[in-house]
Amino acid sequence: MAYPLTRPRSGRQIVSLLAALIFSASGAAAAPQRSVSANTITSQSDPAASIRLPDDVTYVGTDTFLLTKPKLGKFDACELYAFASGGADGSLRKVYWVQFEHYLPKYPDLHFTYDSPNHVTIDGLDFYVDVNVTQGDAEPDPGSDGDHFYTLLAKHGYKRVPMMYVRFVHLLDAAKRKELMVIVGEALPDGLTAAAIKEGGATHARWPAMEKDFVARAAHSITITPHPQPE
Repeated sequence: MAYPLTRPRSGRQIVSLLAALIFSASGAAAAPQRSVSANTITSQSDPAASIRLPDDVTYVGTDTFLLTKPKLGKFDACELYAFASGGADGSLRKVYWVQFEHYLPKYPDLHFTYDSPNHVTIDGLDFYVDVNVTQGDAEPDPGSDGDHFYTLLAKHGYKRVPMMYVRFVHLLDAAKRKELMVIVGEALPDGLTAAAIKEGGATHARWPAMEKDFVARAAHSITITPHPQPE
């Protein structure tokens, strides 16, 4: 975000800049740079916008971390926000996983790549769309963003169940090095399993209509309001 040279930066802007510098220079996870109030995530940059989620989920928590690959080391900075609702026994009914992500400057040749032909527009922003169904019993790769997400949910008593997920990804810059990801998950209707719904399964014929309704419902549930840019 550019400002006139005559305008002093606020304390919040200075703190955010310092946190970003620490994140990229030291390779250590920084404090969250965004805030949550009444199911709204307020982001001052990347993107500068407010992201409003529906009232039927509860804010669970935030995690900041660096993804690691064997040949790269720490290469990708993530800031994750988790929202969920569950049954009386803690079984998940719905989740929202919002993640702000960017490659560290020390890896200038890395870029996000998505090949999904499906897109949706949410409040003027273009998102790649991918849908998946899982039984909820597979362990995420250690240290992955999924590992961070489900560990955070488990700490608050939530239990994984068979669910359908839609992932929306918006690339923030032409270099494709920054992204906003929103994943929405809903529990499968009682009696349905992931294996039965997937291609070749006994109830796969129900899936196309379920998928279409689910993606539309999930996209409609997210409101993104850009912040006015200073002149």
